[in-house]
Amino acid sequence: MTAAERSIPFFPYSQLFLAREEEILAVMTDVCRRGAYILQQECRDFEANLSNFMGAKHAFGVANGTDAIIIGLRAAGIKAGDEVILPSHTYIATAAAVHMVGATPVLAECGADHMLDPEDVLRRITSRTRAIMPVQINGRTCDMVALQEIANDHGLLVCEDAAQALGSKFDGQSAGTFGVFGTISFYPAKLLGCFGDGGAIVTNDDMVAEKIGLLRDHGRNEDGVVVAWGLNSRLDNLHAAVLDLKLKFFREDIARRREIAALYQEGLGDVDDLILPPAPDADPRHFDVYQNYELEAGQRSELREHLTESGIGTIIQWAGTPVHQFKDLGFTDHLPKTDEFFRRCLMLPMNMALSDEDVSYVVASVRRFYGK
Repeated sequence: MTAAERSIPFFPYSQLFLAREEEILAVMTDVCRRGAYILQQECRDFEANLSNFMGAKHAFGVANGTDAIIIGLRAAGIKAGDEVILPSHTYIATAAAVHMVGATPVLAECGADHMLDPEDVLRRITSRTRAIMPVQINGRTCDMVALQEIANDHGLLVCEDAAQALGSKFDGQSAGTFGVFGTISFYPAKLLGCFGDGGAIVTNDDMVAEKIGLLRDHGRNEDGVVVAWGLNSRLDNLHAAVLDLKLKFFREDIARRREIAALYQEGLGDVDDLILPPAPDADPRHFDVYQNYELEAGQRSELREHLTESGIGTIIQWAGTPVHQFKDLGFTDHLPKTDEFFRRCLMLPMNMALSDEDVSYVVASVRRFYGK
């Protein structure tokens, strides 16, 4: 084994701060000097700017992406006895949120595009099904026309987990704005990350918005009077201030992620063992923002070992475990397409700290493994 030529971590967390250190410090100092910590003007400004960016009527900052789903489901009226269909190809938080409101998560297959398979959704609808929850994975939006048609035909709600898809679009419409509500995560490694946990819920439904506003803040209305049961799940004002700053540059970040994806496509598109994500301009209906760059590799373990030796960080998303494989949670589903995908999936570095030279090094290392 020889020493690696360079070190490229999968995600360099310190760069979240260092990339705009002076501007971030100025924003944080201002908030702290004023003691403006909970549901202050910065949070209201960020919510307004986020809703405008997404084309949504309402946006609410909450404590994290999981709370966002729980609150959204409760506001939409999902309850004990209901079933919610979602992909097994997601983080456990999606299914856990359904469980936490008393409903049953029903797991479905992913399609060839790695997204929720509408045909399998159709097969899993029962008399207890109340909602479909597409998960917008890796910065790509599902075929929402097909899913909405199924929902309309069967009288179901659509509730979106768009934690990984802020800025992604399908047919020109933003991920998170198709259903009765959508959720976003601001976990540090997400597309728009803060310095801890954070999340948001967006909706175009005024009644759902009213319930979300109550649920996230102890059931208190705008006058501070408790009128319903609620949670303590508010986006910290300090996080909101930083996120509002970063949102100003977010379109530039998306453009850069798409540039990196194009470089990967150009450099690795001829490697037969790999199935790459769709290229940025491969499908005019999809506008992908590449939260992650997740490919399939027949020789995944060997390739990953080679990349590690080359100083390149990779991960297998969610420790290589789709939700239906958590048998201790009572799942017994047989999902062969999802199982096969998780035997092959691997993520290459995709973040704003990557230079073109870094991407070229990753590409060269992958090609060297395949003798190209």
